[in-house]
Amino acid sequence: MKNIKLSYLFLLATLTALWFVADTLFSAPYEFFALRTSLMNYTGIIGIGVMSIGVMLAIRPVSIEPLLGGLDKSYRLHKWLGVTALVISIIHWLWAKGPKWMVGWGWLTRPARKPAAEQMVPLLRFFQSQRGLAEDIGEWAFYAIVALIVLALLKRFPYRYFFKTHRLLAVVYLFLVFHSVVLMKFSYWGAIIGPLMALLMLGGCIAACISLFRKVGYHRRAVGVIDELVHHADNRVLKVAIRLKDRWPGHEAGQFAFVTFDQREGPHPFTISSAWHGDGKMFFLIKGLGDYTSILPASLKVGDLVKIEGPYGRFSFNDSKPRQIWVAGGIGITPFIARMHALAGTPDAKNIDLFYSTSAPDDKFINKVKVYAEQAQIRLHILVAARDGRLTTERICQLVPDWKSANVWFCGPAGFGQALRQNFVAKGLSPDDFHQELFDMR
Repeated sequence: MKNIKLSYLFLLATLTALWFVADTLFSAPYEFFALRTSLMNYTGIIGIGVMSIGVMLAIRPVSIEPLLGGLDKSYRLHKWLGVTALVISIIHWLWAKGPKWMVGWGWLTRPARKPAAEQMVPLLRFFQSQRGLAEDIGEWAFYAIVALIVLALLKRFPYRYFFKTHRLLAVVYLFLVFHSVVLMKFSYWGAIIGPLMALLMLGGCIAACISLFRKVGYHRRAVGVIDELVHHADNRVLKVAIRLKDRWPGHEAGQFAFVTFDQREGPHPFTISSAWHGDGKMFFLIKGLGDYTSILPASLKVGDLVKIEGPYGRFSFNDSKPRQIWVAGGIGITPFIARMHALAGTPDAKNIDLFYSTSAPDDKFINKVKVYAEQAQIRLHILVAARDGRLTTERICQLVPDWKSANVWFCGPAGFGQALRQNFVAKGLSPDDFHQELFDMR
């Protein structure tokens, strides 16, 4: 979380500082409409800047995973940038429309327009001739982007529709690039902010085209066939075993992939629940939490073809401390099962305690987890909520007295993880020693 917070603040601070240097707001006498123009330019810079980075993050660039801490963190930053773009776009629109309304209401008097200076540079002269069109395009694109971002933030909006409508943001973004390039203050092009914005928008346009032509993750895709289906009805978990027909680069325990069972539904992210042994086989444990995942036990059949894209993620269990504490909430057990598979027969030198908290126990499933833990020589603590109560930081510390020498790896409900993190940090654990998968792609 620290890296994405720093990245977010660095982007906003950099764009603000470079705009401040390029603009004349504080070097000229105060005049309301001059202030309005400067703030429209500023909100335009911030808006198209965060949108550009957001569009680039949407194509799942693997190269930045080490910087941000994994694709799950990249998507969290993508969401923050989307919300920022929404807020800034509304402010930009209000600065554009509000003073016009106030002039119409008689609250303000518009100063006499000065004739625009003739541009000697042909490209800038072309931009000047297109200002009216760019303003109209920007207004309609604003309405579209507000609607699309609001839909993306609505959790009740079905994923299969979100998957399709979210791609339309790439089209809207391209229109907003035209709006921004034409209307950006000409003097900015001669300052540092101009070339930087050009690079950001160029990168965003390339990413938008990749999205529109459905080439996201193209080189990381593989086709597989379902080999086995096992449904654990008591905890609504479906095991989907897959045999790959294409080459797979391999994966580490804790990574995830985007799996497409139905082209109409699109790809969904699921943690890979098995270690990679180079035999072309893997499996996923999928909890029936929503409309789509709940129908998978009835809709999937052995022999069905699936598309897999990945692997992604940095939930890799790599740290320098001699002890690890694993905490799994519900279906959050999946990365730990993959890690136990990897450690079977060759246990880790670290001392590891696994706490598995579940509110929907399935005896067969739990017995398999026990076998995996025994093979990996990991101490397993199973807590059934109705019988054992809620798993707390205090209970973990009691059962692992030397917890201060451990890293905590958590996967499960976000609120559960946040509470554990806050309590561990309050007890003296470094925030950097608490690792949490932010498995929320919307």
